[in-house]
Amino acid sequence: MSKKKFSVNGSFKDGVNTVKFLTERMHFVNSAKAVLPTCTDDFGVNKVAKRLHPKEQNLIISKIEEHSDIAKSYYFKSETAPLAYFKAGQYLTFKFEIGNAVVTRSYSIASSPASALNGEYQITVKRINDGFISDYILDNWSVGDKVIAFAPEGNMTYCPLRDANNIVAIAGGSGITPFLSLARAIDQGDEECSLTLLYGCRTSDEILFKDELDSLSEKNEKINVIYVLSHSDEEGYEKGFVGADVIKKYAPEGNYSIFVCGPGGMYKFLETELPKLEIERKYIRFEVFSSGKKAEEETKEFNITVINRGTETVIKANSSETVLCAFERSGIEVPARCHTGECGFCRSKLISGKVYIPEGEDKRRIGDMQFNYIHPCCCYPESDLVVRIN
Repeated sequence: MSKKKFSVNGSFKDGVNTVKFLTERMHFVNSAKAVLPTCTDDFGVNKVAKRLHPKEQNLIISKIEEHSDIAKSYYFKSETAPLAYFKAGQYLTFKFEIGNAVVTRSYSIASSPASALNGEYQITVKRINDGFISDYILDNWSVGDKVIAFAPEGNMTYCPLRDANNIVAIAGGSGITPFLSLARAIDQGDEECSLTLLYGCRTSDEILFKDELDSLSEKNEKINVIYVLSHSDEEGYEKGFVGADVIKKYAPEGNYSIFVCGPGGMYKFLETELPKLEIERKYIRFEVFSSGKKAEEETKEFNITVINRGTETVIKANSSETVLCAFERSGIEVPARCHTGECGFCRSKLISGKVYIPEGEDKRRIGDMQFNYIHPCCCYPESDLVVRIN
């Protein structure tokens, strides 16, 4: 074997000290016992990590609040461990087993972060057309039921290093919940920003949490709430849609960030309206959502071969549903959270076949694109597929 020569910059004394240090270090390592002196669960950093990022949370529905006939709020207590803390604007992902299907769905947290320290979460679920899980929750969840949720996640949170101190929040329908959480956090002193909330609904009957929002706006100068009705001309409300004109009318002077959460139609409208404001793109934040596959004349059926730890299963899928939906419907459990391609939990290897990803929803890393990894939650099959999960 030929010997290679290496040159090291530094004095002879540096080399001697390095050898001495490495020798002493190896002596210390070799003399140590092979068993850890302390259980890793007792390490402070591990206790904090487990508290903030539990793999699962076993929750009990403690209270249900009805909002006329359009939505319900659900309050949760922990069955065992303390609730994981969160930032205003984050969401909870719930796990469901309905028939043979294993499904996950995410809902923004409406309660303030301080409520988690007091042992309570709150989410609000609104009934939507063809809402499989929303209908299931509204028709089946009762006080005392036990449910499974994962740790809070999501990136639509206020960060003083990234965002302007003034937040203009644009909400549509049940998209009010993350901003209700933010308003509560501001009022309780847990967030230092100011909030101008532009809340768009069809009619005043669809406004959620109006009494509390009015109260927060009245007593706290950092919170200003404006309601915008698209299908009703009522006194005391703005009329139309939340566009550039409405934002300019109520936005504070100086820099401000725009946070948006609501239905896909509102997102598409704002994509043409927000450029009129001529503010830097870094100050515009959209909560992620799935726009869905473009309409086709004919829905096609395909086979997906799913490889899961060496086991192959063939399932049916159609071109109008995501690959993840096909997995869930067939009872194949895949790690999933956001259902919009952002979190990356469902990342899988596309071994063969072709998928369609709606414009603007491909949030994969460049390396994943190069090596054919996909996020099944925002991919639609366009041929037979072979996919390796987990």
